[in-house]
Amino acid sequence: MQFPIQRLLNRSTWIKVHVYLALIAGFFFALMGLTGSVSVYREELDELLNPNLVIEQPEGKRQSLDKIMAAVQAAHPNRYGSWTLELPRSPHGMITVWYDKPRETFFELYAPLMVSVNPYTAEVIASRFWGQTATTWLLDMHSQFRLDRFGSNAVGVLGLLLMISAGTGVYLWWPGIRGIREALRIRHRAGMMRLAFDLHRMIGLLSASVLLLLAFTGINLSFPSILETLVGSSGMEHGGTGRNIISTAIPNNHPVGLESAEFVARGPFPKAELRRVTTPAGDSGIYRINLRQSSEVNHRHPYTTVWVDRWSGQVKEVRDPSGFTQGETFATWIWPVHTGEAFGATARFIWFLSGIGLFALYVSGLLHWLYRHGKVRDRDVNLAALRPLLYRLQDMGYRSGLMLFRLTVSLLQKARHYAPQVIKSCATLWRKLRLELFSRQKRLGKSDWE
Repeated sequence: MQFPIQRLLNRSTWIKVHVYLALIAGFFFALMGLTGSVSVYREELDELLNPNLVIEQPEGKRQSLDKIMAAVQAAHPNRYGSWTLELPRSPHGMITVWYDKPRETFFELYAPLMVSVNPYTAEVIASRFWGQTATTWLLDMHSQFRLDRFGSNAVGVLGLLLMISAGTGVYLWWPGIRGIREALRIRHRAGMMRLAFDLHRMIGLLSASVLLLLAFTGINLSFPSILETLVGSSGMEHGGTGRNIISTAIPNNHPVGLESAEFVARGPFPKAELRRVTTPAGDSGIYRINLRQSSEVNHRHPYTTVWVDRWSGQVKEVRDPSGFTQGETFATWIWPVHTGEAFGATARFIWFLSGIGLFALYVSGLLHWLYRHGKVRDRDVNLAALRPLLYRLQDMGYRSGLMLFRLTVSLLQKARHYAPQVIKSCATLWRKLRLELFSRQKRLGKSDWE
């Protein structure tokens, strides 16, 4: 007779969990994987689809930020409030000027206006809305299924289910030390179903660690308050400023321009790279200048921030990542790890392959399940013509596995560094939950007595 906990740990139980998760949520896993893979190279794809956004031969110096902002306001004279200028990361790119809440998409969760400006001529090249271009539509599909807040929450829950699915998959694959060699074989001569199953196991093994990492970071991007509670990183969610700072100076006829505000902001960080400038909104508005220091892992959304008063030209506040706590530093890694930019071009390519691998896992697993239930028939596989390609793919797989191993070692070293802070935060959270449960039981017991 087995106890409930023993039945829970049975292999057959985990097989059922793995299969039912795949049948219920597998399609959505595959959809997130494909759209995520494409979104890894979103900027490059956008430039490929819109060649007018690429400056073939940059000439001269960049126009001043004030002149660029004036060109944007001339093109959109009826849009008032704050704008954000994002500097390109290459000499061939456009400056993107963001307007967060245009009236055309006001009621959508996130659909800003994106104005592309040639930095050398201050000419407005294109004005587009987020979600109405191919690449932003795909990114919205990846992050929220185009369902706004409900979709974002659903993606977070699916991330948790994906972690369970990947974890059970690795557990079910593990054959013991002596059986690893046999478990890594791909038997293409045993029929299509055997090949599909072997590929399913191999792809799952190679991509499991990356999928677990992407699922974990995706959960935190969907539910940032969880991470804030665990590591004490309030206001550190992706895209957030963390602070609401207003101007206390008296308005005058000589407001500080964008170039002057940038000059002032560079005072504390003279070697930092300018990434974004947000203009003031109203008389109490203030300039927010985002800079990137060489030590930051965030390339597009760095956390180095300087707030400059538009009327007095003084620095109101500074946010320097070098002074972050371990929990706050951990939070800064969530977005760049999820996109792969934290580890460079190699990691981005592995992330790309892992997303496609998630789709391949769904297709191969579904095919095997249909075969087991008599819905499809097995057939022979003739790979003679494809043998050279398969050898190249096999070699590429081994190389990718080696790169993945090195990346895993690097991640484990980082995890060891931040583990004490995370464990301490989890212990604090657990004590709070216990106290809350104890006080609630005490109140219920008192009410029953009365």
